[in-house]
Amino acid sequence: MPRYEHRPFDCRPAPELSGAAPGRYSVVIVGAGPVGLALAIDLALHGVTSVVLDDNNVVSVGSRAICWAKRTLEIFDRLGVGATMAKKGVTWQVGRLYHRDEEIWSFDLLPEPGHRMPAFVNLQQYHVEAMLVERAQQFPELIDLRFKSKVTAVDQLKDGARVTVETPDGGYPMETDWLVACDGARSFVRGALGLEFSGQTFEEKFLICDIEMEDSPFGAGPAERRFWFEPSFHDGQSVLLHKQPDNIYRIDLQLGRDADVEFEKREENVLPRIRRIVGDRPFSIDWMSIYRFTCARLERFVRGRVIFCGDSAHVVSPFGARGGNGGIQDADNLGWKLAAVIKGEAPAGPIESYNDERVHASDENIGHSTRATNFMTPKSPVETMFRDEVLHLARDHAFARKLINSGRLSLPCALAGSSLVTPNPDAPLQPGSAAPDAPIRSADGEGWLLHRLGGEFMVLSVGPAPDLADCGVPHLVVAPGSGFEDPTGLVATRYGTGWTYLVRPDQHVAAAFDRPDAATVRVALSRARGQSAEERVA
Repeated sequence: MPRYEHRPFDCRPAPELSGAAPGRYSVVIVGAGPVGLALAIDLALHGVTSVVLDDNNVVSVGSRAICWAKRTLEIFDRLGVGATMAKKGVTWQVGRLYHRDEEIWSFDLLPEPGHRMPAFVNLQQYHVEAMLVERAQQFPELIDLRFKSKVTAVDQLKDGARVTVETPDGGYPMETDWLVACDGARSFVRGALGLEFSGQTFEEKFLICDIEMEDSPFGAGPAERRFWFEPSFHDGQSVLLHKQPDNIYRIDLQLGRDADVEFEKREENVLPRIRRIVGDRPFSIDWMSIYRFTCARLERFVRGRVIFCGDSAHVVSPFGARGGNGGIQDADNLGWKLAAVIKGEAPAGPIESYNDERVHASDENIGHSTRATNFMTPKSPVETMFRDEVLHLARDHAFARKLINSGRLSLPCALAGSSLVTPNPDAPLQPGSAAPDAPIRSADGEGWLLHRLGGEFMVLSVGPAPDLADCGVPHLVVAPGSGFEDPTGLVATRYGTGWTYLVRPDQHVAAAFDRPDAATVRVALSRARGQSAEERVA
């Protein structure tokens, strides 16, 4: 029996079912998973209303996405749930890789100090969704959560979209200026518009299993990620082991492309496999599934006034924790841009830049994911020999460890080359990068730099402050006597003393300056807001 108790959310009849005229809304979001909820919360923080439609009234069944990377946790922190997630989740940063039964390499994902968020937190998707729903309910005037509301038709309009919604109380139409599809890999919206993924489907099958087990296989030490290539206890296939909260452990077992799905998912066949991994410790199965996966994406993520976000736009293999993390980073990229267009603060350019930036990020994730999968599942004797030699060399040689794709985990995509970014190759922190965190001190006490950045455009200066009174956005100075100090020196180390940065609402660096003036910053700001070269003001 599953450990998590699924409690239904309240479902209220839509106003359209009470005789009201069909509504016209600024934003309608299809899907109340992590991506859709994160986007709704981000829009609410910008004062933009949204309606969230979901065909269910409980959080997801099964742990699904569990591994949340530091950059994603920083986004969740800006949205108001990061600390709750970090407290509930299992923090880990050490990964161990084995070939057969010998450990060949261990890595530490966060060897440097001075970050509020850990390298990774393991937390089941159902916990994340519950936290996000609770946070969304704190914006009753801005977020209209409609559960048991299934979208059954989608029509594109010149200035928006129309959807038909079916509920237990009846159906109704609604129109929206912007429709955002966050409805997952089997997206109804994507299918309704006749759009298809392009990419590669892998024939290998994997058994994913959550077990409840009080006696930790890690002993008294901290939780770790363990990955085995060809272990003796699993017929030469690969195995992945993670710890989750509530004494739940995730195990992924490669079954091979010819595995019989019905046979493999029988409990009497699953239990012996698990026992060979965890030994004689008592355990019970909490949830399991068998899957194949695809690395693919839509050609475009923006289709008129319909926008695709998360798995509705792109899918990857689960190895490397790039699916859920990539989806949240989609929402982070889209939220401020959509809000700016709706509020009349920017032209339509930022919406197109969402397509460009996140297609680029998706291609990067798909590339890493495809290489990881091919490394795990070699298709020929030559590929097998290459993998085995890389694993052998990785015991003693650092260069070979970079070739072990299964050990390569989600990192934020850099946006260098984006039309919104002003390049500066001399900057210590390159434009397009996600702004790194660091401790700061103010009159309020010890704090974190990223708590002062994000949500709006900001200028950050480290060290002596240039006169930027007319630059058009708030100016944060970290320097002695400025009100914000650098007690550990990590701000100066990560950003460079004497440098000034324009930081976007999604905490990415839009521009970097060593000798800025207000006019130069305003030009970079206009570019970061999506204005054309002709529209930018000096």
